Amino acid sequence: MRLTPDQLAAFGPDGGLVHFIDTAFSVPLPDKVGVAVSGGGDSMAVLHVAKAWSDLAGIPVEAVTVHHGLRIDAMQEAEAVAAFCAQAGIYHETLKWAGTEASGNIPAAAREARYRMMAEWAQARGIGGMLVGHTADDVAETFLMRLGRKAGVDGLSLMDVRFDRHGMRWARPFWQQNRADLRDYLRRHDVTWADDPTNEDETYDRPKARRALGVLAPLGITVDGLKDVALNILSARTALEYYAMQEAERAVTFSGGDVIIARTTFPDEIKRRLWLAALRHINGAGYAPRQSALGEMEQGLGSTGKHTLAGCLVTQSDTETRFSREFAACAGDMTWPHGAPSVLWDGRWEVTVEDSSRIVGNLTVRALGNAVSQVADWRETGLSRASLMASPAVFEGDRLQSAPVAGHNNGFRARIVAAFGSFLLSR
Repeated sequence: MRLTPDQLAAFGPDGGLVHFIDTAFSVPLPDKVGVAVSGGGDSMAVLHVAKAWSDLAGIPVEAVTVHHGLRIDAMQEAEAVAAFCAQAGIYHETLKWAGTEASGNIPAAAREARYRMMAEWAQARGIGGMLVGHTADDVAETFLMRLGRKAGVDGLSLMDVRFDRHGMRWARPFWQQNRADLRDYLRRHDVTWADDPTNEDETYDRPKARRALGVLAPLGITVDGLKDVALNILSARTALEYYAMQEAERAVTFSGGDVIIARTTFPDEIKRRLWLAALRHINGAGYAPRQSALGEMEQGLGSTGKHTLAGCLVTQSDTETRFSREFAACAGDMTWPHGAPSVLWDGRWEVTVEDSSRIVGNLTVRALGNAVSQVADWRETGLSRASLMASPAVFEGDRLQSAPVAGHNNGFRARIVAAFGSFLLSR
């Protein structure tokens, strides 16, 4: 239920914060809400306000903490959250991730692991939406960090306040609130929080951005100002996405698993969005290649008419640019579970059997590969050999049972599960 103005007024000066929790999710509202809590001030504020909202709205709230194993104090912070939840009557769990085994971009790896683990936990608990404690300060810091990386419209626009990831709904209810205001709220309610020492470690970009905000303040460049700029850029991004959708309806067609974009006159930004959507649609990746990689692809297409990028084979003629899956980048063998009616392969193909009772042997799904030569009429599909080699096929051992995209169905079907338009959105 949504709270009434009178109910919100009963919270006094905290009514605005409760309102932001109350409106965090679009309808239908989750039957149960989860809160991601690190023990820091932002997430503790979300948890405390969410509990007050929950008691009145009648929607249960549960909490989860991910212990990354990257800092000595992390376990103590998780235990402090557990103690707070026990006292407040909030169900809480701590999930452990082997962060010390990570390599490369550890903050990015930790972030991805955190979202994945929390989503799995939430689904197992019957939770329909997760709240995270990002603030206006996070918006401003992210803006400066991405500005330093020469980001474009998508990178500089406001982070999505509602989004889906790993099959879970997420919301950032306090994206308009300043970090200092949330600390004041916690002090008023005698709630303690932990300060992460890495927030002061300028070997990381975010602490540098925080310090830069202090230097920029005399110029009028503030947290609230950058938040408003990011919101303005979001409006521009939304318009670009709209016009990219319009052009996609006019110029994009599909053949088998390939995406075909007519070579017509596009503004450069619209062409870039169509190309990125095609690459992501083909490879199923969540993140797009960098601008420099797209520039190299355009040069390659101009000189040789073909290029490989992000697991895709891209070819160009006078009339079209075709995006196909690169055979070498396809997923490996997938065992078909006994009795299952379908499987998802290579992150985008749903392969379905008409009669699941047929799944009694050791069937696997993998790229058709050179077995395309066993399909007598594959040329009648109009697809290239390279495209068909990267299409899904069903095997029993080394024996080809079905190659649906190549025209050899034998009781199986294959379809792309994600809509192309979803990849035109910068999510």
